[in-house]
Amino acid sequence: MKTYVTFGQTHVHSINGHTLDKDCVAVITSDSASEGRKKAFELFGRKFSFEYPEEYWEEESMIYYPRGYINV
Repeated sequence: MKTYVTFGQTHVHSINGHTLDKDCVAVITSDSASEGRKKAFELFGRKFSFEYPEEYWEEESMIYYPRGYINV
């Protein structure tokens, strides 16, 4: 299962040599939605906008994220 994480204007993170910010979507692969959510908080603390379980993510939203997906 995948969890998609978006970021606000001032939310900037550097993970594994990748900069994660308002222009990209972080993708977390896990066994369940709750595990993906837990991992998002472990990685980003409270500095992200939203997390979406795979079933609720809308691909059309990607028009707002020019840097695309980044697997974390």
